[in-house]
Amino acid sequence: MCVLFIFLLLSHSVYCDNFSSINLPDAHLPFYFASFPSISEKCASDPECPYTSTLHADKCWGYEYSCDESKRYSAPRCPGDHKGWVKSKSDQINTFYTQADFGFVKQQLREMKLLCEPLFADDSSLECSEHLRFCRGRNLMVNFTDLRNREEPIRYKMDVLKEGQIGGYCDFKQKELEAQADHISPLQSWGPEMRYFTRLTRRPIVEGDCDVIIEKPTFIMKIDATVNMYHHFCDFFNLYASLHLNSTQWDAFSTDVHILVWETYTYRSAFQDAWAAFTDHPIWDLKTFRGETVCFKNVVFPLLPRMIFGLYYNTPIIYGCENSGLFHAFSEHILHRLRIPFYHRTNKKIRITLLSRDTKYRRILNEDELIEAIAKNDDYEVQKVVYNRKMGFKEQLELTRNSDVFIGIHGAGLTHLMFLPDWAAVFELYNCEDSNCYLDLARLRGVKYVTWQKINKLTSVEDGSHDGGAHAKFANYSFDVEEFVRLVAIAAKHVQNHPQFKELVKDVDDDLINDRKHDEL
Repeated sequence: MCVLFIFLLLSHSVYCDNFSSINLPDAHLPFYFASFPSISEKCASDPECPYTSTLHADKCWGYEYSCDESKRYSAPRCPGDHKGWVKSKSDQINTFYTQADFGFVKQQLREMKLLCEPLFADDSSLECSEHLRFCRGRNLMVNFTDLRNREEPIRYKMDVLKEGQIGGYCDFKQKELEAQADHISPLQSWGPEMRYFTRLTRRPIVEGDCDVIIEKPTFIMKIDATVNMYHHFCDFFNLYASLHLNSTQWDAFSTDVHILVWETYTYRSAFQDAWAAFTDHPIWDLKTFRGETVCFKNVVFPLLPRMIFGLYYNTPIIYGCENSGLFHAFSEHILHRLRIPFYHRTNKKIRITLLSRDTKYRRILNEDELIEAIAKNDDYEVQKVVYNRKMGFKEQLELTRNSDVFIGIHGAGLTHLMFLPDWAAVFELYNCEDSNCYLDLARLRGVKYVTWQKINKLTSVEDGSHDGGAHAKFANYSFDVEEFVRLVAIAAKHVQNHPQFKELVKDVDDDLINDRKHDEL
């Protein structure tokens, strides 16, 4: 177990005798140890430490102030023309890095302002980035006593707290906080809550003003729609980015933390397995502390899912760039923490997964015909899947992680593209007149994107329930088989030519494959 001793307000020494608690993907370990030299030194001197081969690497995530570009976790790819957008190619790359990569984390760090300044160790503290998009604090009090008499359920509300119901004992810079409370919207900032921050007259924990004291670090989250993978994974993604924002101590990625969801609905979701990547404990909601005054020794208010120019719902991605290291790291973090297996390759075939919908709209009416057409290609292994509540989310991720080409019509299930391998391609069969959503997400993740272009080669079938005709998202579709086969071939060719895929299958015995084909004939 790793034990943290706090001697002064912001300085600490670290002793760690259980390195397995770090629990990061192998590729992330050099960056972790480079961030925490004291842990690296202890590992180097401990014969039981399993990570000695990852020590002393000259690496950095990309948000550290002294991080050289050549040592970053990854670099964006910007093959598209920069003209008309920025003045130079380097400006194009830097813009993408700041908008959508670890540079976004760096920008939040640069903006951090100390709004509640402690003078002594038992005092409170609060610091936030601009517009109160991210905050963290120590020894803070939150008063939930009014919730005892509140009958209506709370979700996306901006009146959970009122004046004096959140605060700390510190030198409070009220005017500076008020100047930052300009994004007042439920999921855009912590302004609706922090505008009521008050300087307390007593140290709440020391003076016994708390009904409950939370010792473990706690992340308080305002979350988006939990029924929709695209929206809910904005929550998980921003939580992951917030771990980096908060990575001032060795246990920045620990799962021994609490998560409090800022609503009174009991949390349920088909994607709830993803929480295991962040916490070992049950998810709390506001009912947990209804009627009580709660004090948090260490609390984080993470980045939110619908921030203006945020990640990834409102990300303004500059033209011509792709491959965010932050998105790549998030994908690896989730797959590692949830223990999603990667299959060993026994042949060089392209693994194609078609995501079938069992919903009322956006069904592929001739999907069996499409699947039959591409299954004739001996270079493909083809499967059809339905991702719904009948299939566990981790099983879904397992199928996605082991796909080379992922096909589906416009819908939240395409968010799975974030967990495809680096060489993969996603084929959004038809974007249903929402052309940027999954194109942008594919660009951020760094996988190939293909979609239908020839509208005259698809047929829309409406049910007649919409006056004046349905929007493209409220119809079902049939697709031209020949055009479908052509587009799948484009995606497959990308996979076959990708250096990482070539490396993956280079040791597969071609003679064995040919013998197997001969036997089948």
